Amino acid sequence: MLEHTDWAELEHAYGPARDTPVRLVQLLNEDPEVQAGALGMLDMSVLHQGSLYSATAPAALYVAAVLNDPRAMTVHEDFSVRDDRPRPLRAALLEWLGMVAESAAYGETTGEDDGNDPRDTDAVRAVRGPIFHAVLPHLRSAVPTVRDAALGATAALLRSPVLSDRVTVATRMLRELISESSDRRERAAAVLTLGAWGEDSTRWLTDPDPAVRACAALSPGCEGNAAATRTVLQALLDPVTVDSWFAEPTAADPWAGRPLPHIEGRLRHALLATAIDRTTEFEELLPAALASVPFCSNLTVADDWGPLLAAVFPSGYDRETPLTPAQHRYLKALVERDVCWRYTPLIRSWFDDIGLPPDRDALRTLMAGTADARRPAVPR
Repeated sequence: MLEHTDWAELEHAYGPARDTPVRLVQLLNEDPEVQAGALGMLDMSVLHQGSLYSATAPAALYVAAVLNDPRAMTVHEDFSVRDDRPRPLRAALLEWLGMVAESAAYGETTGEDDGNDPRDTDAVRAVRGPIFHAVLPHLRSAVPTVRDAALGATAALLRSPVLSDRVTVATRMLRELISESSDRRERAAAVLTLGAWGEDSTRWLTDPDPAVRACAALSPGCEGNAAATRTVLQALLDPVTVDSWFAEPTAADPWAGRPLPHIEGRLRHALLATAIDRTTEFEELLPAALASVPFCSNLTVADDWGPLLAAVFPSGYDRETPLTPAQHRYLKALVERDVCWRYTPLIRSWFDDIGLPPDRDALRTLMAGTADARRPAVPR
């Protein structure tokens, strides 16, 4: 690969890729600091901010080819700027291959422009098959960080429609992993991945671990499954516990923890979005909605109380129709939550869409009028 590739004719983010083979060789240097520096330079050059170049495909093939080298098990904490946990180089290389696959999959099925030279994108897409076969065995690694990185890379590679026939073998390995592992995050990530692949996750709705049950319930295949919906709603009654299941990034600390695969944002917000989608009456959603209020603020409106408000008023607010008891209870809880009203421009659009005033006093007046309308008339 190194000797028969004309690297000077290839390019990366900084021009001709003449230096790339040197960096690739340095990945297996006996000095961990040199290894870390080599991976950092490769990340900046042949995968600069997720962009693909003519040097990306051969570099990725080389990385896949050396995954099994014993020198890839050197442990270091700076193998990736994205994850500073002490871990083997092999885990960082798998993570890097996953990022290459993510970039290659962008726009593949939607036709969106990925901003790369189409020839470079096509070249990377063409080598995902051999990369997949190099990555897959590491799902059975004895090292948790390696398994975690292999799972992410496998999921990214199988976004390719060309590799759809490889899902079966990966599914079998993930099912074995779930049954054998005692690590909560690993089991949940595997269940989420199987669900994203369209595999049946209902067997884990009765798992002893509530976090795994919740992740199984999120599977698109569980839409319409009453037991899955109950699982989601039950979990949302205790937001503190849900937030304790995994160390996740937060708005206050976006670098804390690691996001779960196939989850946009936090798990609690994903559960809430699923609950909104799968319930038809707000009364069924009300207990979970009220439980979420102590965690709402003006900064979280797009993730929790904004979508919930839209669910409270699916057809918008009608001035001629009194609020239902459920609508009244939820609005009252929001009005009493001070941090939701710190900077109203952040929340205004949600209220405008529904037809409600984004003002606490106006909402209090509105709710008082509804209460008066419901109060029985006193005979004269």
